[in-house]
Amino acid sequence: MLSILVCFPVLSGLVLLALRIGDRRRRNMAVFAVTALTSVLTWTAILCFPGATQTLLHLMPGIDIGLRLDGAASVFAGLVAFLWPLAVLYGFEYMEHEGGENHFFALYTMTYGITLGVAMAADVLTLYLFYEFLSVATLPLVIHGSSPASCRAGRMYMYYCFAGAAVSFVGVMILVAAGAGSFAQPGIQKLGEGLLSRNALHVAFVCCFLGFSVKAAMFPFHSWLPEAAVAPTPVTALLHAVAVVKSGAFAVMRVVYFGFGIGIVREMHAQNVMLILASVSIVYGSLQAVREHHFKRRLAWSTVSNLSYILLAVSLCSRAGLTGGMCHLVFHAVIKITLFYCAGAILIRTGKTQVEELRGLGRTMPLTCGVYAVGAVALTGTPLLPGFVSKWLIGTALVEEGQLIPMLGVAALLVSAVLTAIYVLTPVFFMFFRAPLEETGEETVNLDPGLRMKVPLVILAVTILLMGLCSNQVVSIVSSIAANLL
Repeated sequence: MLSILVCFPVLSGLVLLALRIGDRRRRNMAVFAVTALTSVLTWTAILCFPGATQTLLHLMPGIDIGLRLDGAASVFAGLVAFLWPLAVLYGFEYMEHEGGENHFFALYTMTYGITLGVAMAADVLTLYLFYEFLSVATLPLVIHGSSPASCRAGRMYMYYCFAGAAVSFVGVMILVAAGAGSFAQPGIQKLGEGLLSRNALHVAFVCCFLGFSVKAAMFPFHSWLPEAAVAPTPVTALLHAVAVVKSGAFAVMRVVYFGFGIGIVREMHAQNVMLILASVSIVYGSLQAVREHHFKRRLAWSTVSNLSYILLAVSLCSRAGLTGGMCHLVFHAVIKITLFYCAGAILIRTGKTQVEELRGLGRTMPLTCGVYAVGAVALTGTPLLPGFVSKWLIGTALVEEGQLIPMLGVAALLVSAVLTAIYVLTPVFFMFFRAPLEETGEETVNLDPGLRMKVPLVILAVTILLMGLCSNQVVSIVSSIAANLL
């Protein structure tokens, strides 16, 4: 069952590449059918077969490539399965303005299966393999259109991802060689246990943490993410909300809690390094977002900051930290994909790319700007909305530690909260409370996108509101998963 979830979209994408379906309607129906069926099967597996495992390949005695649907995998896979059909539906209308739809949707479909492979990896080696397959599959999406800016962004993405892969490979091999790294057990129980000497353990952890943090865009490995904002919005939304950056944060979580174990991480004092780097990334990303005037790049810098919220929570090596980090992984994904989709709708309908150009846009794109406002207010951490819930959980988990470095993390959250309100609400102010710079006669024309883009926007806005109203249930589920994982 689990292998079908990974192989079906990957093979379907390869078939789409080979067939090159010329009829747009037929191709779109095929892509959506594959995506929807994969999502239905994924949720069926989550609800009906919790804890399922499957071996995909026996490499050599004691080393297998396998899948496992534990609690953490269910959270990430369920998130991906919910958002991907909406992303595909949105992409149908958006990509009509970009061209190159055949190979785009083929790669898009393949990326779905690979991301599910990352989510359900049963061990650190399987995680690494799918993690790198994700780099290969998404690189052509980043350079889609082959403009000079896209190619430059693609080169930077390739350099960072492949460098991170080389570094993390060292740590993964050390863990595999020592017989550690299975996600069925809570990490190494004792420092220096088995074939892992103290020095080898330190090297392995540093390599894994730094290598996997590249895709999570942690400072100073963040530069590729704002550059990738040049890609089509369906790509940037996945890069910043679901597939790539969340895979990086998820991989760090897996390595900390399962590859090594929270006791070992605390004993190595690696926890403090993680906390400091994550805190710096939170503030730095927020400052850059305030300075950025390009709308999509501003949202990209916001992702740099918010991904480090997850890394900060994971770095606490506690049940409360894991709960807060997993909640923010889910809530931020839904909020950020909403904001990017609004930015994409504005781009293709008006051509506007700068924040200052959004003046008066609320009159001509009321639905798009209204949905953006919902996502923006949620991201600031306003009570009764999901952004507040996950940030509150992370903040209280930091305070519970009662030590100096976690308290520096609290300070980073407070500074970032102020900066987030500035950079994410400024576009709302321009949209609804400033008149256009020039009266063009189009102020009364509705420029909202078509139905295929409107439907995902409305569903996502409603989801944000429901997640805020039902946050207790969400937190309860995630907390129980965290308790079982520990």
